[in-house]
Amino acid sequence: MPNTPTFVRTPDKAFANLSAFPWTPRYLEWSGLRIARIDEGPADAPVALLLHGEPTWSYLYRRMIPPLLAAGYRCVAPDLPGFGRSDKPVDDHWYVIERHIDCICHLIDTLNLKRITLFCQDWGGPIGLRQVVDQPQRFERLAIMNTWLHHPEFVYSPGIRAWREAATHRMWLAWTDGNIPCGAIVARSLGRPGHDRIALYRAYEAPFAVGPQAKAGARRFPFCIPFGEPEAGNAMDQSRCFAALKTLGIKTHFIFGDADPVFTADWAREWSAQMHGSTLDLLAGATHFVQEDAGEEVVATFLNRRG
Repeated sequence: MPNTPTFVRTPDKAFANLSAFPWTPRYLEWSGLRIARIDEGPADAPVALLLHGEPTWSYLYRRMIPPLLAAGYRCVAPDLPGFGRSDKPVDDHWYVIERHIDCICHLIDTLNLKRITLFCQDWGGPIGLRQVVDQPQRFERLAIMNTWLHHPEFVYSPGIRAWREAATHRMWLAWTDGNIPCGAIVARSLGRPGHDRIALYRAYEAPFAVGPQAKAGARRFPFCIPFGEPEAGNAMDQSRCFAALKTLGIKTHFIFGDADPVFTADWAREWSAQMHGSTLDLLAGATHFVQEDAGEEVVATFLNRRG
């Protein structure tokens, strides 16, 4: 087992006042770290594996878990290392995509998850779709939301290039002394009306209540975008997965917010067109964090497509 990195652990009291998130976390150990997950529903039910990205955590799926449970799924929503209730290594450079992939592989294998439908968004795409390519026998369906897989022909949008450039130039780090504004990034980016943005800000800052040292993972993700750091971002492996995914025959549903400037509606159309038999739904006015803007609609759309 690799040496356990130096980490911090967010106290439970930081999560005490979250709205509409009643589920008790469960934990497993990976590489000396405690990894949290929400795990609700019958143990023998088909699994909805709900993977988040940057800079969110399993709270992102709170609108989707109740209708998925009602539809008969077991919902498993892990917090990646460095996020949510999971332990948070404090060394920025510890975070490379392969470690997140190893962590989720360990979770799937330890829990022996089968009949999985993967719901993935943002970095949850490269992390989760790698599991599909490497263990396709465990997966029944894919629900792919506002994400990507790197490959040589992929055209990175101005939105994602600006995101990485901000990190590269350390603009937000200079402004905030390393305290990347995770809550504001989510709360300010939503497209549909009606959000309690103050509550959202607090919910996405809660995991980092112990201070900026806990935000190493959030600071690091933008650097791992493969056009900037191919090795840290697993560029070659993402390309392998992009090609292999087309050959697996797993039923795939693309459900994208159409107002995302990062992973755009045009990209969703292009990707879906390359996946034989896939479906595509674009949710009007929903942005990058489609689970926040339209979580219930994502599930309803998926269930309608599933039949």
